[in-house]
Amino acid sequence: MKKFWKWKNRTVTNQADGTPATERTLFLSGTIASESWFDDDVTPQLFKDELNAGEGDIVVWINSPGGDCVAAAQIYNMLMDYKGSVTVKIDGIAASAASVIAMAGTKVLVSPVSMMMIHNPVTVAMGDASEMEKAIAMLSEVKDSIINAYEIKTNLSRARLSHMMDAETWMDARKAVELGFADDILKRAEADEVLEDITPPQDSVPFSEAAVMNSLMEKIAAKCKTRPKADSAPKVKADSLMERLNLMKNWR
Repeated sequence: MKKFWKWKNRTVTNQADGTPATERTLFLSGTIASESWFDDDVTPQLFKDELNAGEGDIVVWINSPGGDCVAAAQIYNMLMDYKGSVTVKIDGIAASAASVIAMAGTKVLVSPVSMMMIHNPVTVAMGDASEMEKAIAMLSEVKDSIINAYEIKTNLSRARLSHMMDAETWMDARKAVELGFADDILKRAEADEVLEDITPPQDSVPFSEAAVMNSLMEKIAAKCKTRPKADSAPKVKADSLMERLNLMKNWR
């Protein structure tokens, strides 16, 4: 089992009464469970034990392209059940299963250069038609469960969320906040005034990786269209050729 999380504690000053307090920070990096938690009872319990080993509010930093949806669902549930406040901070990417975990945050903050991505769950299956039908039904149920997490956080309609997942939607920081997947954009305290002076773009648009890839492929195809190879042999007109043949006949 490769551990994709780690904890770090530090002492901070309690804003309410000025007393020292321990801030617990959880880092989720890389693939979420390279080995599925589907048949694993040990790893989820280890994560839960570490989560409940302390008290107070926690900060969860996420930089992950996604991974096992079973592990993501269990981590989401554990964070939702945690007694303290959970602040999620996305400093790179929270895609696929990692975006589900992010929805457990009491507050979700995103870096100005971070990205979020949501899409349909995928699996690999083999067998006869009956087995394929079971796999399709399973994916449908998993999708519904993921939509539950997105719906609670964003208040978007299930139909809209479903369409966004179908399209494999990527969001920049501003779009994530606009749609409710995040609450605010991270700012460095000392750079607040500078950031406020920057004029933001008028529109922030979610985009589909498939659409971007298709557009790119179309451009490549246009550049790489094959053309008939130029004939390097000298071209001879038919009339000229006939004249040469007549000369050969007369010479004989």
